[in-house]
Amino acid sequence: MKRLPIILGGIFISLLILLLPPLIHTTYGQDLLVKNGKVVTLGKKGTIEGGDVLIEKGRIKKIGKGLRAPEGVRVIDASEMWVIPGIIDTHTHIGVEGGVNEGSNSVTSEVRIIDVIWPENISIFYALTGGCTTCNTMHGSANTIGGQNVVIKNKWGVSADELIYHRAPKELKFALGENVKQSNFPRVSGQPRYPTTRMGVEALLRKKFTEARAYMKKWDDYNKQKKAGKNPIPPRRDLQLDVLVELLQGKVRAQVHCYRADEILMMLKVAEEYGFKISSLEHVLEGYKVADAIAAHGASCSTFADSWGYKMEAFDAIPYNSALLAEAGVNITINSDSGERIRRLFQDAAKCVKFGGMSEEDALKTVTINSAKCLGIDKWVGSIEEGKDGDLAIFNTNPLSAYTRCEMTIIEGKVYFDRKAYQEEMEKLREEAKKKEEKKEKS
Repeated sequence: MKRLPIILGGIFISLLILLLPPLIHTTYGQDLLVKNGKVVTLGKKGTIEGGDVLIEKGRIKKIGKGLRAPEGVRVIDASEMWVIPGIIDTHTHIGVEGGVNEGSNSVTSEVRIIDVIWPENISIFYALTGGCTTCNTMHGSANTIGGQNVVIKNKWGVSADELIYHRAPKELKFALGENVKQSNFPRVSGQPRYPTTRMGVEALLRKKFTEARAYMKKWDDYNKQKKAGKNPIPPRRDLQLDVLVELLQGKVRAQVHCYRADEILMMLKVAEEYGFKISSLEHVLEGYKVADAIAAHGASCSTFADSWGYKMEAFDAIPYNSALLAEAGVNITINSDSGERIRRLFQDAAKCVKFGGMSEEDALKTVTINSAKCLGIDKWVGSIEEGKDGDLAIFNTNPLSAYTRCEMTIIEGKVYFDRKAYQEEMEKLREEAKKKEEKKEKS
């Protein structure tokens, strides 16, 4: 009996450790007041000249003019600057350790990016320098059905779990075209991996979804028998099919790497036949050819601003793709697919104005609120609205200008990037290094 308090204490500590990461996420946040900026909310309050944004406990408390900071709250003067929602990148591979492609099989839905998050990846910091607060870190495109993606907040200097945005719904990566059939990979000796053709990709999709339906029925029958008081033998567990069943049930979102119009139509047809929705078509460079079909399905399109011709299936890409898709009623986002380009997504968004005549506000939406909708997190991020996360990017001038510069990036009320402070720190380190070198030469 004397050991009982020790045992109970151990159980309590174990439960605390298990629950702590979600608790850290939901309660984490700081208080901050941003004053006198040109606040582009991209929400109900429009654009406020000389506006203020008050953040309390990581959430936006008030938006307006002449707001006063509670005692002890840091105040940032954003006079003559632009304050926009934190930029969101819907397609990246940053923050991953050990590779993003499990290319051994063409179906690897059991693998998860969340298991290999690497918080020391410098691309997370680079993202902050361009105002990017949130990104979707994805499995690669070597598989017909790849692995599970994860959404992260770019909180440089925290643990892997603190990076993960737990509110984001689960996603599964699909891919079509050259990467999957490996026509653009160097051939190695031995039997080539199936499939090696576009028709093989479709056949494999149908095969796996047919298997998933049968697997789901087995589990439904098992649960019915168990509920009826019987003692049935459970079906053999299949980690690949578990995820596909969740997809069919609407619990997992499908994101599809694609380029060509014929393959886009094929994937939409397969999804509608098996009863699931595609949340996003990635890259989708020939989307303008089949914009009406994409709009009818309800998928978002996460595309490049102006990348084309880098392989055969990208040959018909045009810079007007995003504007034409938007005209058809498709939710459009601009992505980087890069650990370097992620820091200048605002400039890629500006290209939507040049190519297609998109308004400046709609262009900004392609890397903010549209991106949040694409990822299913627009309830919490993507615009400056009361109750949403305090994620802001502060620019020295119009974010769509070629001469703009991100001065500060804020996530949940905490400043994770301050250009002035960073430059001062770098200068200090350079001076210290110079003194050490001079001392070494003298000795």
